[in-house]
Amino acid sequence: MTEESRTKRLKNATHDAHERLDKRIMQLNPFADRGHYGRFLKMQYLFHRDLDALFFDGKLDALLPDLKGRRRLGLIERDMTDLGVGVPAAKADPRFVNGADVGLGEMLGWIYVIEGSNLGAAFLLKYAAKLGLDENFGARHLAGAPEGRGLHWRTFTAALDGVDLTQEDEQQAIAGAEAAFRRVYDLAEEAFVAL
Repeated sequence: MTEESRTKRLKNATHDAHERLDKRIMQLNPFADRGHYGRFLKMQYLFHRDLDALFFDGKLDALLPDLKGRRRLGLIERDMTDLGVGVPAAKADPRFVNGADVGLGEMLGWIYVIEGSNLGAAFLLKYAAKLGLDENFGARHLAGAPEGRGLHWRTFTAALDGVDLTQEDEQQAIAGAEAAFRRVYDLAEEAFVAL
């Protein structure tokens, strides 16, 4: 019997947190209209802004293919501009500011969540289309990679699975991924709180 991959272990370990987030996002109905979608964009912006430093981390860049090319913050900013959505003034999560001492395992857990969200974005892009949005206007950040979502994800997971981690790092990766799902949940609550 072959050993389960790190990606599968992360998926299994964070299943409940992921399900909780998905259900909450759908309850908030971010595609009800463009106003709701604007709130969704603010949530996305804050999460991607919090993690932006990871895409410029030298350790991660050496381990994960095309790390800077996977960054979507700029696309979210363009989507916000398209729809006249202002940049939220919420305070950034200090965890990943440049120079913060974060373990490799934890960083990989957070990156796993942000990369995995791109797979689910295929469904979200269909909802966005009903609002007149697409890869060229308002929903750029939901677009798939030029090589396709599947290959983009498999390239990432192959690299993630190949990183040499200690058992402690493995636990930190799970904790990081769970923390990432909680952070998005909290940001969603904040973004839609005034409804």
